[in-house]
Amino acid sequence: MREYLKFYIDGKWVDPVEPKTSEVVNPATEAVSGRISMGSAADVEKAVAAARRAFAGWSETTREQRLDVLLAIQSEYAKRQDELGDAITEEMGAPVSLGRGFHVALGAGHLQTAIEVLREFKFEELRGSTMIRQEPIGVCGLITPWNWPMNQTCVKIFPALATGNTMILKPPQLAPFSAHILAEILDAAGVPAGVFNMIQGSGSVIGTALSTHEDVDMISFTGSEPVGVQIQKDAAPTVKRVGLELGGKSAFIVLDDAALADNVAAATVGMMGNSGQTCSAGSRLLVPAARMDEVVASARAACDSVTVGDPQGNFAMGPVVSKSQFNIIQEYIQKGLDEGAQLVAGGLGRPEGIDKGWFVKPTVFVGSNDMVIAREEIFGPVLVIIGYDDIDQAVAIANDSTFGLAGYVNGLDIDQVRAVGKRLRTGWVSLNGGFDFHAPFGGYKRSGNGREWGEFGFHEYLEIKSLLGYASA
Repeated sequence: MREYLKFYIDGKWVDPVEPKTSEVVNPATEAVSGRISMGSAADVEKAVAAARRAFAGWSETTREQRLDVLLAIQSEYAKRQDELGDAITEEMGAPVSLGRGFHVALGAGHLQTAIEVLREFKFEELRGSTMIRQEPIGVCGLITPWNWPMNQTCVKIFPALATGNTMILKPPQLAPFSAHILAEILDAAGVPAGVFNMIQGSGSVIGTALSTHEDVDMISFTGSEPVGVQIQKDAAPTVKRVGLELGGKSAFIVLDDAALADNVAAATVGMMGNSGQTCSAGSRLLVPAARMDEVVASARAACDSVTVGDPQGNFAMGPVVSKSQFNIIQEYIQKGLDEGAQLVAGGLGRPEGIDKGWFVKPTVFVGSNDMVIAREEIFGPVLVIIGYDDIDQAVAIANDSTFGLAGYVNGLDIDQVRAVGKRLRTGWVSLNGGFDFHAPFGGYKRSGNGREWGEFGFHEYLEIKSLLGYASA
């Protein structure tokens, strides 16, 4: 059993000010897999003070010095990738192949991207006689979720480091193991004392203390819309910058062409990845209404092909993260049935032959965009298929959402795919499976504000200064 009972503050592993622990439960077995310490506002005070002290020196480091640190982290990260993957499997239930694979690869990708961007980034630019200078914002509170632990943590830490900021990380209480290992990686890489700090604990305590603290200059949060709203309220009195990446109910538009069946299958299987616990998941599948029978057959076959079981084994899908999350998903499936949606595959309860662990059946409905299951983020392996009569209606349905995080368009006519993608009111659109670590990621509407990934992620952590008359001074 893992025990991570110390916090990382000012370059040292330290005991919490007020001893208090919480158990971490393995979602596949329902057994306790570890314990962590739960931090308090007093721990936040220590971490913020350390970060503030360190900022004076770290903010003045050169590009080359920061690159050296990032490259050292990259070396240490490479040594411990399997450990990170195994921790992710244990803490949130991702299959080993996914935990050691895409989960860890995302963290490595964001680190490599930060290195590439830092090498070329223009922190100063002369425009006429004015020097435009971009400077680190200061002490940053980073609050991350449990569903993609390395992705969401690394996409904040590395740009913040690269731009000269200091930080306090509050990892997810449900999935804390991989963050602890990452902190060990940063320590081994020689990140200067106070530049990176980490406190485990609950969002209501640690997150609130960071959001309201006068010496924290920025909060970067990834998680649910209600918590994001509360963070904005908490941060308002100190007028700190707040970056939010919140929920989604993203549309996956499949065009009417010869590739329809394959694209429907790909969208269905993709929705079930990570047990559907992805904010950018294409959870609304928009298809030509005239070909619904073909769509249903393809979606059912694809859904039935998704194997579910022990994440330590050779299965495509593991459990969802917790009993609470399991129950929420079951309630949504029941709502779909109550609303009269057509159940294509899956449904209530655990998959056949599984009587322990928070395993959900991969589920597909045919419904309409006004149903609860098509309006609200379920955060589980539940796909809603919605028919459209023409492209204009498909776009209208896609945009008829309070969210605007991601979108997907698949089809053989690339010109049409591009045209449809441009019309979606959402921040990140994948055309025929496109993916890019340098592409800005973030949402419209209630999906948040600001952008992460690549160069745009750097701008989140920078202030802009104008030095007028610089050229003639």
